[in-house]
Amino acid sequence: MPQNKDLKRLVRARMRKTGEAYTAARAHIIKKPKAKTVSRTVRASTAKIDYAALAGTSDATIKAKTGCNWERWVGALDYLGAMEMPHRDIATLVNKRYKIDGWWAQTVTVGYERIKGLRARGQRRDGTYEANKSRTFDVPVTKLFEAWTDAKLRDRWLNGESVKIRTASAPKSMRIGWSDGSIIAVGFTPKGKSRSSVALGHTKLPDKETADRLKQYWSDRLDALGEVLNR
Repeated sequence: MPQNKDLKRLVRARMRKTGEAYTAARAHIIKKPKAKTVSRTVRASTAKIDYAALAGTSDATIKAKTGCNWERWVGALDYLGAMEMPHRDIATLVNKRYKIDGWWAQTVTVGYERIKGLRARGQRRDGTYEANKSRTFDVPVTKLFEAWTDAKLRDRWLNGESVKIRTASAPKSMRIGWSDGSIIAVGFTPKGKSRSSVALGHTKLPDKETADRLKQYWSDRLDALGEVLNR
């Protein structure tokens, strides 16, 4: 609010400019400005981003497995310049700097890339797509691993599909070449003496439709694997 002399000076200046009476000019000068209305666009821009929905993994899960929620991961990786890094470098950074094991380092990396718009759900950084599935079975991890490496046993649940095992590290992981040139990366995790899980990623797929079809295919094949293991 102007001091008394300053107020009178402002009022008289407005009277000369507008021809208003003293009272009207004074009322205009001392009128409080209206609060600015925040536009919908501004409100939307300040709304909290649902990082978990974009990443495809809940905050509770990622915090339980890595010690941080998605907001903290995004802040940390942005600070370290991960936005400009290739996928492998981000995963290595998460693994070595934050001591996160391979599977969850990949989960953090893929989630971060989805949040930052570097890839869509099911899409890789090179533009290709992948289909991911996992399943837990009531068998030791060695038996589960054998069901993938033994050709005769594998044919029983894979319907005789022609595949080639490129690399294998018993009973932890393997890479399989598919008949169309795509690759399946498979990881095995023990869940105790008589329980284990398998997680696979069918990569280098040309489009989302192919990825969706193969995701259903692998769901059906893992059902068949469960039947073979239970016999």
